[in-house]
Amino acid sequence: MMARLGIAFMRLLAGLPLPVVRALGAALGSVLWVLARSRRHVVRVNLRLCFPGWSEARLEQVAREVFVRVAQSWLDRGWLWHGTPEVVRSRIRLTGAVEELAGEAPTLLFAPHFVGMDAGWTALTQQVPRRFVGIYTNQSNATLDAWILAGRHRFGQCRPFGRADGVRGLVSALKGGEVMYLLPDMNFGPEESIFVPFYGLQAATVPSLSRFARLGRARVVPIVSVMTETGYEVRVLPAWAGFPTDDVAADTTLMNERLQGWIDEQPGQYYWVHKRFKTRPPGELGVY
Repeated sequence: MMARLGIAFMRLLAGLPLPVVRALGAALGSVLWVLARSRRHVVRVNLRLCFPGWSEARLEQVAREVFVRVAQSWLDRGWLWHGTPEVVRSRIRLTGAVEELAGEAPTLLFAPHFVGMDAGWTALTQQVPRRFVGIYTNQSNATLDAWILAGRHRFGQCRPFGRADGVRGLVSALKGGEVMYLLPDMNFGPEESIFVPFYGLQAATVPSLSRFARLGRARVVPIVSVMTETGYEVRVLPAWAGFPTDDVAADTTLMNERLQGWIDEQPGQYYWVHKRFKTRPPGELGVY
């Protein structure tokens, strides 16, 4: 029942002006900042580890912004998934090296966990005439699961692969000319990760960007989605030259280095609510 009510509320948001939706998101983020104590602690620890030179005032400012941006991006799914196609297109600008997406060459999109990640996927599937695939984690609530799947696959030719489906189908899709939208910049545990630097700390990082690029003989094109006052700007960056190499660790280190540069431009829009450093190298104490 609660899932259905929540979805009905999101449908109502689709018809509201964007400033109203964003104001509601700001209010929701402020409430969550007060109530979600454990997640507030995670954000503060992440920022303190990654930006040790920041003052406490700067850290608190960005931490609060993270909560607001996450809440705003969640409510934006109302118009992303239920707004008219014209409204969606008018609020999402696809900019940069869009020509990198033309043709049928195997293409792997590196899409980091900025709050605009769903807007990035929506922009690509709506505005780029290619076939897309992504990795999907099923939700425990069947109603919510169906809603998210329908929202993320409302435009274009796109299909999800479950995490349990293995890599063979994804590699085949890449080789067949489908564009893969990959978000590998999270901590999925020690079984799937290697330790490479992230803001000077050894961070368990999934090396899937390098491995999928090599297995699918695909070039890597970064996608950085930025929340703006008028919606989102989805920046397509030039394909990486000389990537991948034969050194998976070096490739994954390079991925984190470049990600840091994008985060530095907009630290309040990165998904710091995730326990990025929950998996520690042997012998190191937990940080949360």
